[in-house]
Amino acid sequence: MENLNKVKTSTFYVVGLNYQKADAEIRGKFSLGEFSKEGLLKQAKEEGIPSLIIISTCNRTELYGFAQHPFELIKLLCDHSNGTVDDFQKVAYVHKNNDAIHHLFRVGTGLDSQILGDFEIIGQIKSGFIQSKALGLTTNYFERLINAVIQASKRIKNETEISSGATSVSFASVQYIMEHVQDVFSKNIVLFGTGKIGRNTCENLVKHTKNDHITLINRTRDKAVEVAGKFNLIVKDFEDLEEEVGKADVLIVATGASLPTISKSILKNDKPLLILDLSIPRNVDLNVEECNGIQLIHLDYLSQMTDKTLDRRKQFIPQAETIIDEVKSEFIEWTKMRKFAPTIHALKSKLELIKENELNYQRKKIENFDEQQAELISMRIIQKITTQFANHLRHEDTVVDSSIEWIEKVFQIETISHE
Repeated sequence: MENLNKVKTSTFYVVGLNYQKADAEIRGKFSLGEFSKEGLLKQAKEEGIPSLIIISTCNRTELYGFAQHPFELIKLLCDHSNGTVDDFQKVAYVHKNNDAIHHLFRVGTGLDSQILGDFEIIGQIKSGFIQSKALGLTTNYFERLINAVIQASKRIKNETEISSGATSVSFASVQYIMEHVQDVFSKNIVLFGTGKIGRNTCENLVKHTKNDHITLINRTRDKAVEVAGKFNLIVKDFEDLEEEVGKADVLIVATGASLPTISKSILKNDKPLLILDLSIPRNVDLNVEECNGIQLIHLDYLSQMTDKTLDRRKQFIPQAETIIDEVKSEFIEWTKMRKFAPTIHALKSKLELIKENELNYQRKKIENFDEQQAELISMRIIQKITTQFANHLRHEDTVVDSSIEWIEKVFQIETISHE
């Protein structure tokens, strides 16, 4: 891989955890905000890690990078989150080399998402790469890999219907509201939190419920005003939260607070209220369920919803996997070629040197020596020999490093790099 002869790291790993084994509480411990991400990347650079990207969403936190041992990456994650190594070992996973590459393809194409076909994750991967590149923590190898994943994601989105219907928790929440709240267009809906999930939820609410009296509340009012302006919605100050919740029929909580912001202490009115908590970590205290008429739904439940759309998407998994295999094979082929190309070039140069010495000898020895014909035949033989070696190195069962070492030893050649 790139610069592996210049730095101590050599193995490509992914370390992380996701919704499959880690519940919302554990995922919250390992969640990384922007400040934590930057600190983690800077520490990684100081420790000599050549390339690393971070993905941290409500459903997963993952580090992709090169290291001598995966614990180097695990330690970075624990140093910059509230999670511990013990927590990590209980619910996490570690993949290396081709398995790590395959995992990244599945994540980036929505096949590993909590809601099958959720393509929002590819935006997170792009952002993670851009952030790492700005800090000098990417390589040509890494850039090629990320571009391959983006290519696979685009092809699957365009060539299959796996992204039809609900593609995110934000849409699933709106779908749940529409299915469980009668006359939703006339209900009072309060959206608390206008971050990414909040914005997406707001857009889906306006689009699908036809409700024009949605109230937005955010700790920073300007952000709520910006979102509301796009849809001509109501904005209230954070200080009005308790009053607005008291008038609400539906409360959607999508804040990024580290501790619950909604509890039974602010639920004064004894009236039915549907609360959807789309936050990681949880931002609605479970004690709200002690109040009469309160129904609390967390994003873990929403993400597990199995409807006709999700069932239909499963039909396109084989088609998506075929596309992944095609793009991934092209990437693996590129990595192999990149690694052994210098050896093949050096071998060809050595064979051409042997050819020149032999032709010079034959010119002196043979009268009327047909130099042009000898040159043509010799070059064809050299081409066939180098192609044979290239095909061997390209084969999936070949141990490339050992074969390169053998070729260099037999032909007494040296190459600058085995990338």
